Amino acid sequence: MTNGPHSLLPAISDATSRPLTTQQIGRLGELLVQYELLRCGIDSAPMTTDAGVDLVAYSGLKGRSITLQVKTNMAPKPGGGRGAPAVDWWVSEDCPAELYAFVDLSSRRIWILTKQDLASAAQQRSGGRLHLYMYTDPDSGSIAYSRHGVDRFCGFLFENRVFSLFE
Repeated sequence: MTNGPHSLLPAISDATSRPLTTQQIGRLGELLVQYELLRCGIDSAPMTTDAGVDLVAYSGLKGRSITLQVKTNMAPKPGGGRGAPAVDWWVSEDCPAELYAFVDLSSRRIWILTKQDLASAAQQRSGGRLHLYMYTDPDSGSIAYSRHGVDRFCGFLFENRVFSLFE
């Protein structure tokens, strides 16, 4: 079965027959980000407590550590409860991380945004939190897809940003 950039790996839903907890989904996202960083020769480690930073990655070329907050979705769900399929994430505006990794496990896609990117790209602000969402089905015929579809965020995909952000 092909599924995203890692077609040799089984789909997440194929790998498990029981529901995952929120913590397990979050940890899967962190591990996927660590895996992709390591594939690029970038070392990282998880934090032992969650104070707004999930991973610390070391950039050898920059000679410093970079902090990441990882937000994970298991799979797209109907936008607004009944709309076209979308993935979305909420981030506290006072989160101390330097970079934000947004993960869609179903496609194994990762988007990496800086604080400034997130402040510009977030579609909503509410209660001190930023809301980033993207529609995933270009065939939905939705006008919203043209403004908030995954195509709009291609420049933020892991493979398009990792070296400019870490090296």
